[in-house]
Amino acid sequence: MTFQSLLAAFWFLQILPQSPQTEIVEQKSLLDTFLGNTLSSQVMFFILVFLSIAAVYIIIERYWTMQRAGQVDQNFMNSIRASVESGNLQAAKALCQSVDAPMARMVEKGLDRIGKPLEDINKAIENVGNLELLKLERNLSTLASISGLGPMFGLLGTVLGLILSFEQMSTATNVTPQVLSGGIYQALTSTALGLIVSIVGMAGYNVLVSKLDKVVYKMEYTALQFMDLLQEPSR
Repeated sequence: MTFQSLLAAFWFLQILPQSPQTEIVEQKSLLDTFLGNTLSSQVMFFILVFLSIAAVYIIIERYWTMQRAGQVDQNFMNSIRASVESGNLQAAKALCQSVDAPMARMVEKGLDRIGKPLEDINKAIENVGNLELLKLERNLSTLASISGLGPMFGLLGTVLGLILSFEQMSTATNVTPQVLSGGIYQALTSTALGLIVSIVGMAGYNVLVSKLDKVVYKMEYTALQFMDLLQEPSR
């Protein structure tokens, strides 16, 4: 009886539901996920972060520069007209110097050329306008390059991650998901970061180009108004 009781107790313990073992899963932060575990993934991460910071800086700096360049008082040309018609060119030049905008510098150059042929005045205004346009376009080509380099570095990080995964597969005796996770992490995060840099850069570039077109239109319109002003007495 004693032996049979022991067998029954052992069988009863075997059929009892086993409590699930609690697995301790190491929680990774988002930064750790993007950084990865390899030197190549960390290098790609910092390169893409640097590109994103540079893109955001250029977008903000150029946007405010173009915003200031386009903010010219509507009465600016009216005041210039009144000063020129009254023969007070010094007052007109002083007004141009008080306004920090490409249009004001173009008009000031035209005022300095009054007395010369209209073609020479127009050429001088055009030259100043071209110089001002180059200033406004500064770093736009860099922003376009960043938007193109972002996916390239992301693709490079992806390729390096896949190379790492295949290298681990070739040396591992038992290929498990844990063996491949490092390379796959690197591949996916590099692609995601590269696309983010490209999206930010391209969107910012398009916004700035649209803003620049508006400023250029105002510059051309101001130049036409000034040339019309100079030709009014001869009509």
